[in-house]
Amino acid sequence: MNHSPLVDIDAERYQVQIDLIYASADNLAGKVIYPTARCRLHRQAADCLHKASRLARQAGLTLRIYDAYRPPYAQFLLWQALPDNDYVRDPHLGSHHSRGVAVDLTLVDGAGEPLEMGTAFDAMQERSHQFYPDLPADVQRNRLLLLGIMLGAGFQAIATEWWHYELPNADDYPLLEDE
Repeated sequence: MNHSPLVDIDAERYQVQIDLIYASADNLAGKVIYPTARCRLHRQAADCLHKASRLARQAGLTLRIYDAYRPPYAQFLLWQALPDNDYVRDPHLGSHHSRGVAVDLTLVDGAGEPLEMGTAFDAMQERSHQFYPDLPADVQRNRLLLLGIMLGAGFQAIATEWWHYELPNADDYPLLEDE
């Protein structure tokens, strides 16, 4: 019997695209972090993701997921690559990804192209901050559209990463070991 609160996010069922950046070496650590590309979230976050996917589709868009549940060992590897609390949470505090309640994503248009967000995913710089002012109006609109979809689905944003959303009170959820 599986008692894990984590559920698999099936791209077809949730009508999302899954592109787990840490399952390849093309990421901030420069190496493969996840040996298998399994997209999972806590049940409650998965329910909110389902709602976010519906809201995105109402706008003619699709969600593309870059990261979801992150095993604690992976958080240590990312912390080794970038020990900066503004962008990577100290693994001793526990990442909200390691609780299964955080998701990194973007919006994709009908042609399958990601909307312009001003920076790449995991660009750990001030331009990545949610409300960075010095960006073109279309980029601001795209970020605000993603923000509205995610807030409407029950997630909350963080100040430093336009792509990161998590459940409210994320610290209340326990850290989850990969089974």
